[in-house]
Amino acid sequence: MPRFAFAPPHPRHALRVALSHHVANGLSAALGLLLISGAVHLWLGALAAAAASVGVVVCIPPDQPAPRRGKLRQLLPAALLGLPLFLGTRLLHGDALQLGLLLLPATFIAFLAAAWGKRGIPLSVSIMFAMLFAMAMPAHDGIAPVLASSLHFALGAGLYLLWATLANALLGGRYRVQLLADTLLALSELMRLQAQQFLPPESDERHRAPLIGRLLREQAALTDQLQGARNILLESPRTPRRQQLAAMLLQVLEMRDHLLACELDLDTLKSRPGHAPVLGVLHEVLQTLAADIAQLADKLLYGRTPPPFTSLRPLLATLHWAETEPAGQAPSAAMLARGLANRVGNINDEVVRLVALARGEQAPDLAGVRASWQLFVSPTAWSWRPFAGLWRWDAPPLRHAIRATLAVGSAYALAQVLPWVAHDYWILLTIVVVLRGSLAQTLERRNSRVAGTLLGCVIAGALLALQPSSWLLLLAVTLAQALAHAFAVRRYLVTAVAATVLGLLQAHMLHAGASPVFGVPERIADTLIGVAIAWACSYVLPSWERHQIPALVARTLGAQARHARVALGLGQLQAIDNEPELAWRLARREAYDSLSALVQATQRSLAEPRAVRPPLAPLGLLLAHSYQLLAQLTAVKSMLLLRRDRLQPEQIRQPLQQAALSIEQALQHAGGAVEEAAEAAPGPVLLPDPFESDLSPWLLRRLELARRLAGQLRQDADRVLAPQEPARPE
Repeated sequence: MPRFAFAPPHPRHALRVALSHHVANGLSAALGLLLISGAVHLWLGALAAAAASVGVVVCIPPDQPAPRRGKLRQLLPAALLGLPLFLGTRLLHGDALQLGLLLLPATFIAFLAAAWGKRGIPLSVSIMFAMLFAMAMPAHDGIAPVLASSLHFALGAGLYLLWATLANALLGGRYRVQLLADTLLALSELMRLQAQQFLPPESDERHRAPLIGRLLREQAALTDQLQGARNILLESPRTPRRQQLAAMLLQVLEMRDHLLACELDLDTLKSRPGHAPVLGVLHEVLQTLAADIAQLADKLLYGRTPPPFTSLRPLLATLHWAETEPAGQAPSAAMLARGLANRVGNINDEVVRLVALARGEQAPDLAGVRASWQLFVSPTAWSWRPFAGLWRWDAPPLRHAIRATLAVGSAYALAQVLPWVAHDYWILLTIVVVLRGSLAQTLERRNSRVAGTLLGCVIAGALLALQPSSWLLLLAVTLAQALAHAFAVRRYLVTAVAATVLGLLQAHMLHAGASPVFGVPERIADTLIGVAIAWACSYVLPSWERHQIPALVARTLGAQARHARVALGLGQLQAIDNEPELAWRLARREAYDSLSALVQATQRSLAEPRAVRPPLAPLGLLLAHSYQLLAQLTAVKSMLLLRRDRLQPEQIRQPLQQAALSIEQALQHAGGAVEEAAEAAPGPVLLPDPFESDLSPWLLRRLELARRLAGQLRQDADRVLAPQEPARPE
């Protein structure tokens, strides 16, 4: 019997988080802060150490696990841009008007860094931190103290660049293991959700839509996780250990394809009687395989060799196929059930190979990527190309930069006239960490920021009331920095608490302990003001997701067309060399990446006002049909690569070429091309038993279904892109 297992207990989940690359990277950053600040404290004193720690804090946001090549380039802009802004802010600190004239254009430029995408957002935060922590320092008469603090800032930033580059190289091996383990855990969760689709339908359909939505979200999350893992694991895989981990990652990519193919024919089988017991066993098999993958991830995190894996193929071979209908032109339910079980068996086979790779019992095969790994890794160079198309009124990064500048300017002006002693830098800091490019992200950070500030103020206030020594404060700042950096992506509430403690203790140290106690009500009031301004400004020149949807839909259709052309091109039934395999892997990656971006945009739109949301119903169909098309092409690819000896080349070569052309025409041309593609689809064909004779008729059936799906996908896209009537506000 299989080793049936289910969701891990909560303590195991907490241990996985503690052993993740997020926490390791946070601890590395905090240790760098502690060593640099401590060394400067011993050498130059407490005030110099406080200024040097600001230089470290400014360089920390972009410090994420990265390939060795380009790591320094990843961090350098934060230091180079932060130093002159820190110096300028310190020089103008005594003049509110001139400081405002520096603050506003610098904010605009800082938030334009969002044009670089995900890696540009930390740079924006770093630039703003340089100015805001300079504002937190006490004003000094004369230029000498300002130059001294700026030199200390530069010292801290420079030392941290060296530290982060060295730490990334030393932790590279651990990062690879952790990123692979996180990817395996994401795959395991997706398999658990996929297994739920094998269960009998609910008495009503209300539970089906949430499951499909969760599957789409997990697919998008796995796609993002895979790209982060590619960046590290596929970098120059030349040593045996790197090749082992890279080969395991490639196995995960294959498993994702086979898992997606398990959706094929599932609805048909669930609608026909007699196969519920078989589907129940397949559900348990998938759950077991998911548990085995999660166990493998845990063993990787613990640094242990995983136990041997016992194949479940013998169990699948004992399943009884109910012949509930006679064989005819349409495939019988028994044939569909056997095909579905075989696809689950393919996942089982991939798990066998995955565990064998992890145990060192199978040699890795990286012929497709070893020589061209750069194509799979995200670029590390800071190119000016993203700014070429930025200077148009509807560009989201430009609008976000204008919103941020308006928010920061309004908050700065308000702070000058508040009746209490407002900490203008604290209000601005709240805006910087709360205001995001989309309303959904802003709302999420708004709530977490308020709750985190309340708790952080209590913790920092209690600590400062004890009048701790400078060394104890440095340790507290180090711990707060570790938590803030580690959980910035995973759980922002923890980051908000830690960042509040960090900011308050950092400001206290910058004032050289002038006052051990601060006004908690004032800090809370400043936070609420900052949150309110960020929330209000998120509606100024909004970049609603419906304006981004057309470009994302076009990208998705183009990626699907290219993937179909390249995937079906593998069907020439000749020896597959590295070049076509590489082209197919790149096309597959873009297909999944484009769908991930569209899923995330659709999710973000749910937080927007109903009147400006994109058409969600056709968007959901478009996403579902896109993944179904990928599943059909995956099934075809599996036949071409794994069942080549049971295909008739002369019978399928021309249909493969015609199907690729038909799919491409349907996806790239609206209206008539869709109808033509649907009309050209052949009718039902006689399907023999796929386990006893020629597979060519089954491949032709998959091609027909793929062509029809391409037509449906084009129709979904036309409905999404059609002019929408404005919704009535409720």
